[in-house]
Amino acid sequence: MTSEHSTDRGEAAPLPHSSSESLTADHDEVPIADRATATRAAGAFVRSQAFFDLLASRVARRTESQTAGNGDAAHAYLAEEIVPELFALGFASTIHDNPESDEHPLLIAARIEDPSLPTVLLYGHGDVQFAHDSQWAEGLDPWVLSRDGDRLYGRGSADNKGQHTVNSLALRTVLESLAEGSSETDSLHDDSRDTDGLDASNLGYNVKILIETAEEAGSLGLKSFAAAHRAELDADLFLASDGPRIAAEYPTLFLGSRGALNFRLVVHDRDGDHHSGNWGGKLRNPATVLASAINSLVDGNGVIRIPALRPEDPPASVLEAVAKLPEVVEAGSPEVDPDWGEPGLTSAEKVFAFNVVEVLALDAGNPVQVVNAIPGSATAHMQLRFVVGTEVDDFENTVRARLEGQGIHGVDVVFEHCMPATRLDPNARVVAAAAESIRTTTGLDAAIEPNLGGTIPNDVFAEVLGLPTVWVPHSYPGCNQHAPDEHALTSILQQGAEIMAGMFWDMRQNPDDWFTSTVTPRSLKDSSAG
Repeated sequence: MTSEHSTDRGEAAPLPHSSSESLTADHDEVPIADRATATRAAGAFVRSQAFFDLLASRVARRTESQTAGNGDAAHAYLAEEIVPELFALGFASTIHDNPESDEHPLLIAARIEDPSLPTVLLYGHGDVQFAHDSQWAEGLDPWVLSRDGDRLYGRGSADNKGQHTVNSLALRTVLESLAEGSSETDSLHDDSRDTDGLDASNLGYNVKILIETAEEAGSLGLKSFAAAHRAELDADLFLASDGPRIAAEYPTLFLGSRGALNFRLVVHDRDGDHHSGNWGGKLRNPATVLASAINSLVDGNGVIRIPALRPEDPPASVLEAVAKLPEVVEAGSPEVDPDWGEPGLTSAEKVFAFNVVEVLALDAGNPVQVVNAIPGSATAHMQLRFVVGTEVDDFENTVRARLEGQGIHGVDVVFEHCMPATRLDPNARVVAAAAESIRTTTGLDAAIEPNLGGTIPNDVFAEVLGLPTVWVPHSYPGCNQHAPDEHALTSILQQGAEIMAGMFWDMRQNPDDWFTSTVTPRSLKDSSAG
């Protein structure tokens, strides 16, 4: 079923302006309708008790998407946390059933000033990973937001409730700033239109928001939902926040993600194990065959040996962007193995511009109670992390042909699942606009990753919806997302709110820079070429 939570009209609803609700009430003594004041107000709100209480309410909702029976919690998160917030900002919201799950609803909200104006699509997810309650440090509860210095502990504080909450409050700050500026203009002039002929209280563009509740379950149903609701999600730019910055101190943009393809290599020769003294030398050992199969794909130094799984050379713009990324050494991180992986590449190039074949788990015999026997079967759980420019459409046959060509027989290649690789060209006009906006707000140069080293459902937005995709993460690598003691840093959330308010402001001032990307997403170029 689909539930409506909206104004039932296309135009924006009035914004509340009571002093108890306004984010900018403390700045009445200065002209409110300017960029610097709006960004400061957004950041200041993150430091307020009101923000803590808001995020605490959201963290308290137990929206574990991988736990059966949590559909009501997911729906309540959207209906009770998100819809009222967006209604106050003039959004019409609809909560939809997930086409592939009864327990993972999705929300589409739209604030349409004029259908002829450009549109930005925002995204977030309200679900969280398993809480692992008993594994958190003493005094911490995953469902109770708690503060320790700069850290805000709680499940979802970083991934992703804190991040999408920051984005909506940044938008709210800009709307309130414009509304205040418009009222001041009204007292001096006959109308409230600015020098460009735009109503001073309007953004000058439309905003749509998609919130899902199954991201931690692999974004179940998101792709088919987006395809079915393509018209409602139609936009000119995708802008969202998830995942970590390259490091806490570096504002970061990433423009896509590496793909992830999981598969198994299975060798099953016989049922049961057989004594290695009586049968050794006469029976084929599946574990030995499996080791050879793995070595045929990737050698003992992590170098990919099968040509089909090596990417084509990346564009110069990608290499240039990767070369500018800072060298980061995070406290508590493992020491990098410089001789591991593709020779001649920097550590950044290995993660952001190349592929890797990983062995995730091995299963043969009984390592807990080893016996002198030849195992009857052996399995390797494998993964290919890959960038745009890698052909994976016929993956199973490609790998089988490689193994057979190397004289390795009887290995079954079992495809499990794949999330495609996507990447917006770093030379796209919108990337320059986003980087300049961050510089104006923070005085810092953004780290620009052509794609994450990890994997997110960016293909839904880049390929299904055909949008240029820009991500502005408000977390950092040490946030413990998916692990006990997950936390956000207030300092990053504050800066993130300032950055997003600046971006929403700049989209109004320079729409052509944001909504006219001169470079098509690379994944779309590849698909159209085929």
